[in-house]
Amino acid sequence: MAVLKLYTYPHPVLRKKCERVGKVDDNMRKFLDDMLETMYADKGCGLAAPQVGVSKRVIVLDYATEEDAEKKPMYLVNPEIIWKSEETIIFCEGCLSLPDQRADVERYEKIRVHFIDYYGKEQEILAGGLLSIILQHEIDHLDGILYIDHLSRLKRTRLLKKLEKYYEEKNEK
Repeated sequence: MAVLKLYTYPHPVLRKKCERVGKVDDNMRKFLDDMLETMYADKGCGLAAPQVGVSKRVIVLDYATEEDAEKKPMYLVNPEIIWKSEETIIFCEGCLSLPDQRADVERYEKIRVHFIDYYGKEQEILAGGLLSIILQHEIDHLDGILYIDHLSRLKRTRLLKKLEKYYEEKNEK
């Protein structure tokens, strides 16, 4: 497995709508494993293919909490939200592609997602809570949507100014 290059805002690959994957083969499984290793290396809980420069409908995630004894990795190819609850929740989100930035985002409390798993089998999952939030965040990436797009113009502008300052400080070191 390998750690892949992580693309950060405002790289254009993050705004591209991704293509569906034709089949899950050994090359795709290697890519999924590399994505998961990259996510863990950057201490994330989810990663979408565009974040590593690949415009394919692929995400990996791990929704294990600090209390969990073991990891809970998931690999989703061509994920699609097929149902959303009427109820919503607000969660303070961050993103590996917008380092050191966080903001409250409103998401559906529960969703049902159809996807192809690591072995090429079609699956469905009903997700609530943290898993629902991670899935919605990562699936948004596949459509070129970032969590900042869910913010008001004022909040987005403030966050992007903080990000710009972060980049400047990082380059000075």
